[in-house]
Amino acid sequence: MLDLQEALAVAVEAARTAGAIHLAHVGRPLDIRSKSSSSDLVTEVDGLAEAAIREVIARRYPDHAVLGEEEGLGQGAADGAADAPLRWVVDPLDGTVNYAHGFPVYCASVALEVRGEAVVGAVFDPSRQELFTAVRGGSALLNGERLTVSATPTLTTPALVSTGFPYDQSGGRNLAPVQALLRLGVPIRRPGAAALDLCNVACGRMDAYWETGLKPWDAAAGSLLVQEAGGRVTDAQGRPTPGGEVLIASNGHLHAELLTLLRGALGGGGGN
Repeated sequence: MLDLQEALAVAVEAARTAGAIHLAHVGRPLDIRSKSSSSDLVTEVDGLAEAAIREVIARRYPDHAVLGEEEGLGQGAADGAADAPLRWVVDPLDGTVNYAHGFPVYCASVALEVRGEAVVGAVFDPSRQELFTAVRGGSALLNGERLTVSATPTLTTPALVSTGFPYDQSGGRNLAPVQALLRLGVPIRRPGAAALDLCNVACGRMDAYWETGLKPWDAAAGSLLVQEAGGRVTDAQGRPTPGGEVLIASNGHLHAELLTLLRGALGGGGGN
């Protein structure tokens, strides 16, 4: 039987190991390449951090599948099963563009899924030495202290909301919700690391966050943190899933209001 606290310890070790690699290369010349577009960057640090995360996981759970941003499902027998009942979902360096420019908003994100549902999550921000952790049915913590979402009741209180934009041309589609919120006088931020955006909702620094086109590794750990901190995470139809085309996370109090606004701005169904 899976021991969730033991799995959490592995997630924390993996995330901290990746964060140490991030810091070790700060200020050094980087090998920077483009992936899907000229603004979708990857560095050698991404690969080094993912390899280290996989090594930490393999030492304790050699039979578990691992889905990572850089290596996908990997080459091993266990990694070849996209529907594996036990699967780690990792982003070795979330916020690569920030990192490559020396902008200190980036992190490592590690989650364990059981049959597609995240049960353990760890997000480590090495710049601030902040470790966010969560266990399904337990609690969300920041450096060992319990987290709770904000109590902001409405968007026009005002709430503080964050978002992001895909690297491809579909990112322009997100301008309509931005405009709609700005017309209401809602402050919007774009930090550039989805996992940390979700953590900021979980700890009450942000009241809500939405983004289109996220990948599983962007949201797996952070979504669990929001939920265990008392918030809500849905797709554009309000379904409790982090895997839709549109992800919406909030403190729960203003979720319905934000959902209605986003669905209207994105064209009714949110594109799902």
